Amino acid sequence: MQIAACFADRVEAGRQLAQKLTDYRDRKGVIVLALPRGGVPVAYEVAKELNLPLDVFIVRKLGVPGWQELAMGAIASGGIQVVNEEVVRRLPHAQQLLDAAAARETAEMERREREYRDGRPPLQLRGCTVILVDDGLATGSTMRAAVQALRQRDVAKIVVAVPVGSPETCAELEEEADEIVCAATPESFYAVGQFYEDFLQTSDEEVRELLAAATQRNDLNMIKSK
Repeated sequence: MQIAACFADRVEAGRQLAQKLTDYRDRKGVIVLALPRGGVPVAYEVAKELNLPLDVFIVRKLGVPGWQELAMGAIASGGIQVVNEEVVRRLPHAQQLLDAAAARETAEMERREREYRDGRPPLQLRGCTVILVDDGLATGSTMRAAVQALRQRDVAKIVVAVPVGSPETCAELEEEADEIVCAATPESFYAVGQFYEDFLQTSDEEVRELLAAATQRNDLNMIKSK
């Protein structure tokens, strides 16, 4: 049985998600963070609708060599590392594997930081409420790593927000985030892309353009408020 898509594309998904987050509109000390790349177009619309600043929070999984889907841990923006102790305990030479994966993924993360930000510093997160946005939740491994990493950044509150997610994954993340907003939780869930009519991969260029536009909008808002 074919399931009808919930959203035309990530832009529409972001606008619908924003309607579930109106309590945060215009609130000081609230930042929208996107998980790139697919989460950026969604988060851009959320930030625009709620009149909030936008930034990216880059998370890179540290996969076990030969079994990349099995994560030893993850690294995130700001030099944060999260280790999956259950997996690491079972690996021979675990520290060497972890160090090698961290070095490789750190290089990629730093490349993305440079490319996406275009010289702009990251937003300060300490003491802020963070709305962490992606285009959907399947297994939730990347989002889970992002939440754990943000805990180390001393944020005041973490709100996980997605247009669509697996009911089981959304329920599991309720244990880790302070609040979770899944706009749609279809029972017949196989992959995030099945709920979008257009689910083409988001490019680095699109991420860079959206972040630049969001920064310009935020700067204008600051000028108007003075």
